[in-house]
Amino acid sequence: MKIIVDSGSTKADWKFLAPHQEMMLHTIGFNPVFHSSEFIGSEIQKEFKGIIDLQQEAEIYFYGAGCWDKSRNAVVAEGLKQVFPNASIEVHHDLLAAARATCGREPGISCIIGTGSNTCLYDGIDVRDNVTNLGYLCGDEGSGTHLGKKLIRHYFYREMPKDLLDKFETFIGGGKQTILDTVYNGEPPNVYLASFTRFMSEHTYHPFIQRILYRSFAEFIDRHVRKYEGHMRLPVHFIGSIAFVFQDMLKIVLTERAMHAGIFIKQPIDRLVEYHREFVH
Repeated sequence: MKIIVDSGSTKADWKFLAPHQEMMLHTIGFNPVFHSSEFIGSEIQKEFKGIIDLQQEAEIYFYGAGCWDKSRNAVVAEGLKQVFPNASIEVHHDLLAAARATCGREPGISCIIGTGSNTCLYDGIDVRDNVTNLGYLCGDEGSGTHLGKKLIRHYFYREMPKDLLDKFETFIGGGKQTILDTVYNGEPPNVYLASFTRFMSEHTYHPFIQRILYRSFAEFIDRHVRKYEGHMRLPVHFIGSIAFVFQDMLKIVLTERAMHAGIFIKQPIDRLVEYHREFVH
């Protein structure tokens, strides 16, 4: 069996490929920056026990957020090995998944904009350049976390228009204290902050929301994508829920800079499977 996994910080898509059968399952996302091998192993075991034969021989290709060096990749590989003891395991950065899913074997620039954000220059085979992503504390421009941060900042600093303010306070329920408690003492703050983009998606018509989106995406394009050689001629592709939902604004930002928008994919797993079928044997 071949198992292909695309994991962000929020959720992971698992595609199980047997000779005459395919199955898709979903789990929470696993990020070695936040999760230990033990946590990863126990969560996968809990989700798949009784559904998948965990003892069978398999090839696992795991593409994940936070998997940018050998030590972090080893955290994920060890967690997988606890659950699939007879599997061969390869762990790769989610940027390679983005590049393979969007570009295939053609050169291009591939961008991830979901809970976090990242970019790479791809030559059709390998990732050739990557402007360093500083994560949700210092970077992640354009991401759900970045947008959520901007939105709640406007809320706390009394900069939100009155017609949106009432709707936003209904949306958050518990008020300012709930936001502060959750950001500093609750669930992973990046995931929580990104959850505010649901409010933005419901009010994309509003000029105030449009300004936040425009400025955040312009910062993302200018600080990351425009640093790559060939950015004016290569297609700029996107994967991730934020890029997919707000693609109209991203296209405006690119068009203003005479850059070429490529494809927008919410979930890359199916195109990643196609890539493996065609090129990975």
